[in-house]
Amino acid sequence: MRPPPALALAALCLLALPAAAAAAYFGLTGREVLTPFPGLGTAAPAQGGAHLKQCDLLKLSRRQKQLCRREPGLAETLQDAAHLSLLECQFQFRHERWNCSLEGRTVLLKRGFKETAFLYAVSAAALTHTLARACSAGRMERCTCDDSPGLESRQAWQWGVCGDNLKYSTKFLNNFLGPKRGSKDLRARVDAHNTHVGIKAVKSGLRTTCKCHGVSGSCAVRTCWKQLSPFRETGQVLKLRYDSAVKVSSATNEALGRLELWAPARPGSPTKGPAPRPGDLVYMEDSPSFCRPSKYSPGTGGRLCSREASCSSLCCGRGYDTQSRLAAFSCHCQVQWCCYVECQQCVREELVYTCKH
Repeated sequence: MRPPPALALAALCLLALPAAAAAAYFGLTGREVLTPFPGLGTAAPAQGGAHLKQCDLLKLSRRQKQLCRREPGLAETLQDAAHLSLLECQFQFRHERWNCSLEGRTVLLKRGFKETAFLYAVSAAALTHTLARACSAGRMERCTCDDSPGLESRQAWQWGVCGDNLKYSTKFLNNFLGPKRGSKDLRARVDAHNTHVGIKAVKSGLRTTCKCHGVSGSCAVRTCWKQLSPFRETGQVLKLRYDSAVKVSSATNEALGRLELWAPARPGSPTKGPAPRPGDLVYMEDSPSFCRPSKYSPGTGGRLCSREASCSSLCCGRGYDTQSRLAAFSCHCQVQWCCYVECQQCVREELVYTCKH
């Protein structure tokens, strides 16, 4: 059964980014700046025909497209969220057999694998995070800073203490996804659960930050506001949830008249297993190995690996090739007056390991 358009938002967030634009981000190091994105600053959102055209280009349901057209700035925010979720997914899985490749993504999203669960969660988390940041950056017309006590948005922007508006973000996202209904479709329930896990991971990273205004740096007067943690921390939380994901089946709750998720019963046990916790990622079917090219991924042939850490697992027993290459790096750095560092360029030989095809 095809998931309802509301729950297909997680897939949208990952498919909205053109493959050519995303391919440049495959070699991640952990030093990439994830936010703000190009265009996510303090400039006014696109107006008039430009905004409407952006909404029409996105893969949205009819209802979502109507909401997009009524909300200047939303189309850019959706694109930023797609960018964010893709970067974080590829970073978290850079040493795994499945490395969040765009190849095979459409087919994979139709299955109930652990990887599908992560895609739904990281997409929902990225949209929640990016919407909240867009509000505080002035990118959205209908939202501003968070509701910090005694602090108006104009003052907050002037003082540089505009909080991330997670309250508006989650409220808008629930409306954008559509009304909650008890579904009798297992796949729809699983996707909804994993989407909620992503939103919850962002909420858990909300912190209170304060700025002092007292004389000589004293904190006689201070202003506090809400701020989201870096999305890298959210990605790490979701990767841990992926590593401990729970396989589920379903059972009908006769009292409530709806489908509920349960772990499969153990062999020989007459009762079903325990229900997954709200923070668990859940999946329905075992994943393929991702070792060889398939409709789900390009396989691991030709992938870079670490001989000590990852080649054994990543290369799936096929072995790896060793090549020597020259790499440039900064050396003999000196601090010059005043105030910059001057370095020379040196070259060294290093070994590179790639999985055999």
